[in-house]
Amino acid sequence: MASNDPERRDEEEAPEAADDEDTGAHVAPIVRLEEVSVTTGEEEEDVLLDLKAKLYRFDKEGNQWKERGTGSVKLLKHKESGKVRLVMRQAKTLKICANHLVIPSIKMQEHAGNDKSCVWHATDFSDGELKDEMFCIRFGSVENCKKFMEKVESIAEDLGKNEEKESEETTSAAGLLEKLSVGDESKSEEKSKDEASTAQTTEEKKSDDDKKPE
Repeated sequence: MASNDPERRDEEEAPEAADDEDTGAHVAPIVRLEEVSVTTGEEEEDVLLDLKAKLYRFDKEGNQWKERGTGSVKLLKHKESGKVRLVMRQAKTLKICANHLVIPSIKMQEHAGNDKSCVWHATDFSDGELKDEMFCIRFGSVENCKKFMEKVESIAEDLGKNEEKESEETTSAAGLLEKLSVGDESKSEEKSKDEASTAQTTEEKKSDDDKKPE
């Protein structure tokens, strides 16, 4: 009589397991796989932040949010240029679903009705061409969302200060060059006047010599 218990029925129908026997045979692998170095483009960057999240992109034509992928979102700072970019890859395929620079004008806003999510605008390059996108990212906790927003805003603020400093230094350098240039022009004018005065004096002296009787 068959049992109504699915687990017990599986046990009754399962054939008896054969005793494991060691035949001593050695089976060599058919294909030998060699290690292949994979470059991600992140080798020259330092990781400032790395969090798990789910990303959405706003579809303007459909007027709705569409999922881009679930994975790891990172903030990476280039070791030489100092530029910071936001990169997110899908967990299993590692396909890039967000890739853009963090700039001083970037603004993070908490998503209405969900304190685990935030939204922002960016010029994204994840599809191989620059596109103006509106992103929404959702984290597993409120803490991670706040950490992400605060870190991005902090980076943007620092970049803005650096730009202001560079602008002031450029203006100062331009002013100094202008003063040097004006000074050189003044000296050149004085030199020209001196030369003209000397030439005039020489000419007058020569004229007086010519008027003297022999």
